[in-house]
Amino acid sequence: MSGTRAEQPLEALIAATAAGDRQAFGELYRRTSAKLYGVILRILPDGGKAEDVLQDVYVRVWHAAQGFDLARGRPVTWLAAIARNRALDVVRQGMSAGRKRIVDVDPEDLASIVDEQPDQGEVAALRQCLEGLNPEHRDCILLAYIDGASREELAEKFERPVGTIKSWLSRGLLALRGCLNRE
Repeated sequence: MSGTRAEQPLEALIAATAAGDRQAFGELYRRTSAKLYGVILRILPDGGKAEDVLQDVYVRVWHAAQGFDLARGRPVTWLAAIARNRALDVVRQGMSAGRKRIVDVDPEDLASIVDEQPDQGEVAALRQCLEGLNPEHRDCILLAYIDGASREELAEKFERPVGTIKSWLSRGLLALRGCLNRE
């Protein structure tokens, strides 16, 4: 590949990481760790725990890099999903120990988690699609995917069976995906 590591696109760094290139992995870390740390901090506000989770995220990235598929999403989105899922795992572990947390979420938070510099057209399309959802489905999606609320917590908050919450999440995400694909 031509150019310095700093000039390579993230997908090239991930591919090189998958091949065991430690320098590419270091550059990937340098260019993405601040963003991923921010994603983790939004879910897990304890800085020390967030740092531990960030380290775990990059261990997972090292081992899972060969599974990255550009056709399924952008590199930052893939990395943010790993960070988000790991942070949510830690939150859920804490919740199972007796701490529960559900808060209202601003829909604009969704766009900020996905991309370091979101395209304003994409953000506008996301807002419009979110506004077009059934309000309960939208709130359920935002609480689940931004705040990390479990299906059980959502069932309690919305006073609905867990099966209904699963349906709301599924239908809401399908509607959101369909709307975004039309945009």
